[in-house]
Amino acid sequence: MLDMSRTATVTRTTSETDITVTLDLDTTSYEHPQTGHGFLDHMLDALARHARIGLTVRATGDLHIEPHHLIEDTGITLGQALTQALGDRKGIERYGSAFVPMDETLAHVVLDLSGRAHLAFEPETLNVWGDAGGMTHYHLREFLRGLCNHAGITMHVRLLAGREAHHVIEAIVKAVARALRDAVQVTSQTMPSTKGSL
Repeated sequence: MLDMSRTATVTRTTSETDITVTLDLDTTSYEHPQTGHGFLDHMLDALARHARIGLTVRATGDLHIEPHHLIEDTGITLGQALTQALGDRKGIERYGSAFVPMDETLAHVVLDLSGRAHLAFEPETLNVWGDAGGMTHYHLREFLRGLCNHAGITMHVRLLAGREAHHVIEAIVKAVARALRDAVQVTSQTMPSTKGSL
């Protein structure tokens, strides 16, 4: 294993949000997220538990308008923290894939910590209905877009079954977490790329 500290703390402040994310890829010690949005807290909690990472999120945002800015900016800040924590990405497994069921819902996520940002988000083309505490699958798309853009992740999200927003969002987040858990593992001493860098 490589001898390195894979931690980061990032603060992002705009006129719409104020967010601090602390991330530790090699511990499972975390604090319950506090964003002011109950379902977002629930999803961040699920992300930390199923990725088995240390994660602390403290955030405020213009929820009196709607949750879009808070959710998107949390994804951006998490992506920035992940980039810092990964460092040069030497030795990481790089790829991760997970299927997660939740009752009638089945989500599949495949990701590559390639340094190249791309999000393919299939649920936006499907008939997902409702919201979960004011969070929809479109908000989740923006969270993941922010994460991918700022952490250099190629991610494909497929919804194989499911229609109800709560189950769809939660299954996808858990699949992202489990795929990320595998991808960030340090499994060698070499750079996982023929280019010599990520």
